[in-house]
Amino acid sequence: MPKIVNHEERRQQLAEAAWRIIRREGMEAVSVRSVASEADMSLGSLRHYFATQSELLAFSMKMVSDRVNARMEAMEFTDHPLQDIERFIRELMPLDEERSVEAEVWLAFSVKAVTDPELQVLKQEVHNAMYDGFSQAIEYLAARGLLKEGLDLRAEAMALHALVDGLVLHHISQPEQVTQRDLSTLVTYHLRGLLQ
Repeated sequence: MPKIVNHEERRQQLAEAAWRIIRREGMEAVSVRSVASEADMSLGSLRHYFATQSELLAFSMKMVSDRVNARMEAMEFTDHPLQDIERFIRELMPLDEERSVEAEVWLAFSVKAVTDPELQVLKQEVHNAMYDGFSQAIEYLAARGLLKEGLDLRAEAMALHALVDGLVLHHISQPEQVTQRDLSTLVTYHLRGLLQ
């Protein structure tokens, strides 16, 4: 009886192989050949799942976003709006191995997207979705009457987005200066400064 292959699972394994190469050697080391070798698969077999390197990279980048989104969608909101927003934001931050991998790989893809139009489109979609999430978070707090009066909600959403992006970048590039503890405490400090 022929072996049944889960094609989606195999594509994810190949994307994870690309992630390992990115973390170990950098984006420039990722090629169809290097990913096939990392995944212990023949080049011909890999091409069955991804026809081009660009297709492999786009799938690998999208998988980062999909995993973060799946965690966020599984979150249950409570009667504690501020803590809910903090938990929501922590899903985006490199506070454990899984989220550290995602953050490192996402930053590498973001740089690559500058010169790859297909990745640029995906990067922009994710950027817009993240801004929408921060905007909804600020509006969620405002709707519950928790924010100081007169705040510009759009500006606050942009500031929160920039803060989180900056903290993630600083932690990945300088983890001894911006620690995991700093990531959580600075977000909490910022959010509490918006409250009445």
